[in-house]
Amino acid sequence: MKKPRKSLSSLSQKYIMALAAIFLMLFLIMHLATNLLMLLGDEGEAFDRAVVYLGGNGFIKIVEYLLFAAFLIHISLGVVLQIINTRARPVKYLKAIRTETSLFSRFMFHTGVIIFIFLVLHLVNFFFVRMNWVPLPEHALHSHDFYAMAIVLFQNPWYSGIYLVSFVFLGFHLKHGFQSAFQSLGLNHSKYTPAIKLIGTIYAIAISVGFALIPIYFLFFYS
Repeated sequence: MKKPRKSLSSLSQKYIMALAAIFLMLFLIMHLATNLLMLLGDEGEAFDRAVVYLGGNGFIKIVEYLLFAAFLIHISLGVVLQIINTRARPVKYLKAIRTETSLFSRFMFHTGVIIFIFLVLHLVNFFFVRMNWVPLPEHALHSHDFYAMAIVLFQNPWYSGIYLVSFVFLGFHLKHGFQSAFQSLGLNHSKYTPAIKLIGTIYAIAISVGFALIPIYFLFFYS
């Protein structure tokens, strides 16, 4: 009776992790849409208005708590499932199955670690400032002056380089993660799996390229 319970537990973990992943992917769309307002060439006026509105919206504050919960759940279960998979397969196969799915799935944990490091850096430079957990940068007028912070940070080639590399890994992570999330929820069928793969690829490219445009803009085009 112990084996079925372990199997059920593993399936439950994958199900919860998939739901958290979908929530995070939806958040990325909203986050990207807001950040792209910085590229309008209006010195951040539209972006600042959006930040003020979102910061004072009660529903958004609830979503923010759910967002952190989703991050913690997704990261924690990712580590747990990685440990389970490693213990279940202690000896590597002599010949790896060279498929697109196996390539991305084998490195999901590694790309996840890189994205986590990037996330910590992002939080320290923006969210922690907003929460007054770290000192306010000299160039910022107040703790919500993210546009001014972005100008200085992204005009640093090293800082922008780290962001751009992180977005490449984010794209790889999202490409497989999109399909994997729906597959974990049981949406795996010959009729619509190809469509899910296509949508996942488009989504991954759109998100990673969209975010990459921001440091590129401030590094090369902003004056």
